[in-house]
Formats: sequence, C-alpha cells, structure tokens
Amino acid sequence: MASIKVVLRKKKNKDGTFPLAIRITKDRKTSFIHLGQHLKEKDWDASNQKVKKSHPNSIRLNNYILKKLSEANDKSLELESTKRVVTAKSVSQKIKPKSGETVFSQADLFLERLKEAGKYNRWNNEKSNIRHLKAFLKNDIAFQELTIPMLNRYKTFLLSNYQISERTAINHLVTVRSIFSQAINEGACDAKYYPFGKGKIIIKFPESKKIGLTTDEVRKIEEVELEGRANHARNLWLISFYFAGMRVSDVLRLNWSDFHDGRLYYTMGKNNKTDSLKVSEKAQKILDIYENERVANNDLVFPDIRHVDLSDKFEAEKKIKTRIKVVDVILRNDVALAAGIKKKLTMHIARHTFGNISGDRIPIQMLQKLYRHTDIKTTIGYQANFIHKDTDDALESVIGF
Repeated sequence: MASIKVVLRKKKNKDGTFPLAIRITKDRKTSFIHLGQHLKEKDWDASNQKVKKSHPNSIRLNNYILKKLSEANDKSLELESTKRVVTAKSVSQKIKPKSGETVFSQADLFLERLKEAGKYNRWNNEKSNIRHLKAFLKNDIAFQELTIPMLNRYKTFLLSNYQISERTAINHLVTVRSIFSQAINEGACDAKYYPFGKGKIIIKFPESKKIGLTTDEVRKIEEVELEGRANHARNLWLISFYFAGMRVSDVLRLNWSDFHDGRLYYTMGKNNKTDSLKVSEKAQKILDIYENERVANNDLVFPDIRHVDLSDKFEAEKKIKTRIKVVDVILRNDVALAAGIKKKLTMHIARHTFGNISGDRIPIQMLQKLYRHTDIKTTIGYQANFIHKDTDDALESVIGF
C-alpha cells in the first residue's frame, strides 16, 4: 500500500514560503504532486498535515487539503486493486489531475516543470517562445484547435513580427511540439490531434553557419599581452579549446579533484557522458596559475562561480549564464581587440575553433569521442562545417587553368 502524506517541500521560495505537495511513497521510492499552494514554515503543522490557525486562510486551505488527500487515497486504492505491480510514480500519475487541457494552461505547466527540474537555460528560452505563442493566439484554445494551418500561420507571424531567423522560428515550433506531447502524456489531449510527424508538420532545421578561428588566430590569442579580467577570459577560452572545445559551463564547473595523473576526468553537463582527456603542457601552464590561487573549502578551479550554490540547479544555471555573458563581452571587447581578431570571439567559438583546426585530420569516430556526441551523425553534421579540402580541390580542378 502506498503511503500518502501532505508535506512542505524543502526548497524555499524567494518570499520565504515553501511549496505544499502530496508525497507518495511506495517501496521506498517517492513521488510528489504539487498543490499550487505555498506556506511559511511557521504556518504548517507537519504532524497533523494541516495549516495552522495563524494563517489567514487556514480553514479554506485545510478543506482543500482534505479534499485532495481524499482524492489521492481513492485513486491509490483503485490502482492497488486493479494492478499487480504498483510504483510511487504510477500512483502519482493516476492521482495527478488532468490539468492543462487548453494550450495556455499546458504551456504554463510545461514551464513550471522545467523550473522544478532546475533547467534554467531551457526555461528561459521556452518562456520567450511561449510568450510569442500567446501573443499570436491572443486567447486560450483547446489543443484540437491548434491545427496544421494555424501553426503554419504562426510561423509566418513569427518571421514577420519578430525579425527572427528561420532556425529560431523552427525552435518555436519545437516548443509547441513539446507542449503538445506533454498534453498527450498527461491525458489532457487525444493523440489524434497531434499536428507533427509524417504527412503533417515536419521539424527540419536549416543548416547553420559555424566559423572557427585559424591556428594563426589562436596563436595571437595565446601570445597577446593581457592583464586582469581580459587575461582571465583568455585563459577560460584557451582551456575550452585545449580540452577539445569543452562547453563553457563545464569549464566553469571544473574541480581540482577532476584531475588525476596528468589527465582530466569529467562528466559533460549536457548529456552526462563521462570520459578523460590528457592535460597538455599548454593547459597545465594555465592550471598552474590558478593552482597558486586555490582557496580553502572550495574545489572549483576557476573563481567565477565559487559564490554559487550549485545544489540549486535552477539558480546555478541562471548565474552561470549571466557569468558567461560577462566573459563573452570581455572576449569581444578586450581580448579580440588586443589580439587583432576580427571574427566574433565568444566562449562557444572555442568549440568551433577546435572543429575548424581538426578539419579532416582526425577520424570521425575519434572526434565523436572528443566531442562526447551520443550519435555519430551529430559529429558528421557538425564537422561538415569545417571540412573544405575536397570541395576546394574540386573547385580548383575546374577553374585553376
């Protein structure tokens, strides 16, 4: 039998309140259903699972809690009596209300779940996309009204009103697809209304242009005389490049404990793939600088996010994104100018630079390993931006007479 209780979650909101949720425990595994209410700890009677009289709406909230508990127990008993194998997650899914039957309500739920999962970067991007969707629709509608012709009009609306690229418009459709899929999984929408897939709307991204630096340009960055924050930004960029275009969020999260016997062992934040890389002499020289600046009780190599509580995933991603923006400004305005680099210089360009210089020198399977791509097709598509020898030779064979 599943254990069902009403609890205050431990994650505090900015206003000092805590989310109220139903906790389902089965076979030592736990799942939560948020009730959309938030309380201060002093107003919650945990032993009796009720709101204290000190709260101005205690009577109404306690009636609401009793109703939700009753519904939850009824659904749990129903599930226990009809299925042989019952888990905390299955009980939770059975109990969860079929909310979000309209596009706006499901979109809000989609954002809420991204936030709960600590995915700030996705939440931040999707929030903007959903704002545009609401501006187009103006009024909330049912999912069956979000038809293929309407979505085609939505794409036209985006391109004409927001001066965005074709790729960004496609990203907006991906957001709609994600919300639609969530609604179907929640039982809030019938799959027959799904407007994506074969014979319907096909999501296909246009090819993007990726430009990296040349070896001469990298040497300029390595050799230019810099001080202070410009020197630090240069070091971050070079560490990313020296470790096969390591993503900047992973660079900022590097710990001294990730290094053993002249190798770096780390797990990529984007896909949780783990591997190790040799620490080159060039990389070691930079690490030695920061070795002398190590602080007690903090294992981070670089100082940029030492003040950040990394256990709070959402806030951590938010602050890391802010820090990356600052570093990119320094790279563009200080480092590039001092080094005489005319191309746009950002942390992400370090990854493109590794791809550009590796070109067709490294077997594609090895590049997949270095980039930590799950699918080799991703590596092939990415590296196609930087392999030009065959096409250059073919062109020269025709016009070089």
